[in-house]
Amino acid sequence: MTAARPTVSLPLRTARPAASRAAPAADAAGARAEPSRGEASRPEPLRAKTPHRLRRIAEKRTAILDAALSLFSRNGLHGTTVEQIARTAAVSKTNLFYYFASKEEVYVGVLSRLLDQWLDPLRALEVETDPVEGIRAYISRKIRFSRTHPEASRLFCLEVVQGAPLLRPELETALKQLVDAKTEVIAGWIAAGKLAPVDPHHLIFALWATTQHYADFAPQIDALLGRGLDEEAFVEEATRNVQRLILDGLRPR
Repeated sequence: MTAARPTVSLPLRTARPAASRAAPAADAAGARAEPSRGEASRPEPLRAKTPHRLRRIAEKRTAILDAALSLFSRNGLHGTTVEQIARTAAVSKTNLFYYFASKEEVYVGVLSRLLDQWLDPLRALEVETDPVEGIRAYISRKIRFSRTHPEASRLFCLEVVQGAPLLRPELETALKQLVDAKTEVIAGWIAAGKLAPVDPHHLIFALWATTQHYADFAPQIDALLGRGLDEEAFVEEATRNVQRLILDGLRPR
């Protein structure tokens, strides 16, 4: 509690009108109510991404990537324009740039999606898998993939042949991590006497080479045999022969 103030005689003042006394208070209240400069310039929050909107975004991205795959596989990166991709995907050029910052980003998106699909059969090889049946199924799935995604297979091959200038980061991370994991699985099978002693990396390379060949060199196969992956009987014949070649060499002696 503060001490009582001493009484001081002051000259009389004329009382101010109530309106005058209220004005400063009103000014102060107004100053407090006025938003700061930072608050005034703060952007409105983005529209919430509902499940429906997220689905629409995913569908639009897929349409753009599908259109780009068709063009890139025929014309390459430099022979394809953003305008062609937008027109094929039935979107405006401006709308395309909402989903992808550049043509190169679209290209990497196509290849990344392809790599993920291409590696899916390899992910299925686990320690508890029977190695002969697992590799048999892998060969069948990979040749089927070559049949159903011939453009994707050829585009991936073209990128790698050129030195993988845009895909190399993916190869050095996601691909390497998966291959390292699966070579350990194969090494475990060999150590357990379930497979003949082969180098796991070279086994994976041989599987890639024999299964990809049917898509990457389809014109050559057609020129030699007049047949190809568009024929179901040929797919089954190719699958059986590759399985026999690989698995006969892998069975323990």
